[in-house]
Amino acid sequence: MVTAFSYAFYDWRGTARGGFAGLENFTTLFTEAPYADQLPRAFGHNLLFFAGTMLVQNTLGLGFAVLLHRGRRSKRLLQTLYAMPYLVSPLVIGYLWTLLLSPTFGPVNALLEAVGLGSLAQPWLGDPTTALPVIVLISAWQWVGFPVLLYGAALGGLPEELSEAARMDGASSWQVFRRITLPLLLPAIGTVGVLTFIMAMEAFALPYALGGSTGSPAGATDVLSLLFYRTAFESGATNAIGVSSALATVLFAVIFGGAVLATRVLRRQEEAMLR
Repeated sequence: MVTAFSYAFYDWRGTARGGFAGLENFTTLFTEAPYADQLPRAFGHNLLFFAGTMLVQNTLGLGFAVLLHRGRRSKRLLQTLYAMPYLVSPLVIGYLWTLLLSPTFGPVNALLEAVGLGSLAQPWLGDPTTALPVIVLISAWQWVGFPVLLYGAALGGLPEELSEAARMDGASSWQVFRRITLPLLLPAIGTVGVLTFIMAMEAFALPYALGGSTGSPAGATDVLSLLFYRTAFESGATNAIGVSSALATVLFAVIFGGAVLATRVLRRQEEAMLR
């Protein structure tokens, strides 16, 4: 990490390091084409990826965890089934979903046509308006087992006495969940949120498998890691190492800073709850 950080402050000619460049590589990254146009777009897609994943994946994960905690029947089997997709490489998952969503022979469009919803069939990964939401949904499908396990462990550690006392006072199941269970799950929700942020900001394998290194179609699925990959290995620029290292440094600063800030905010909220 220290070595990669130092690369960002030198001028490079291929793999030969030149003189000290100061902040020149960072200036190039933010002011010169194509980086000045692609960087804000990719960063925006990362933020949308995080927001969509947090909303879909973690909401479903919390819901499944609560249902499993209450039902307990076949709990271990269902937890295993939920966890299985994230044990598979995201590259494999991406290529499989590329086949499933194929507009020519994919079973998803075929199923829509079979049930009379053929008007909804479309090239899901070929339309700039649907490509990124589809990637978010695929990511949520693959990783939903992760919050299920974390929330399940947190639910298992909550004191049952509080819920039982609330029910004896006439509280409904929804009121117990909203007033007691959810506030007590705040540390687990914060942990899942921080890990989701880190995962979303460094996402590479799934967007690469579904949209290629250029973030197809028309850059609609471009993210910061793909931009780093293109800059470092596909741009052919003389100073590719310097500019890509500057981008990696910016990405690290965003992830580290965001994680630290979120952790501090969550700790303050937890302390406020305990007062």
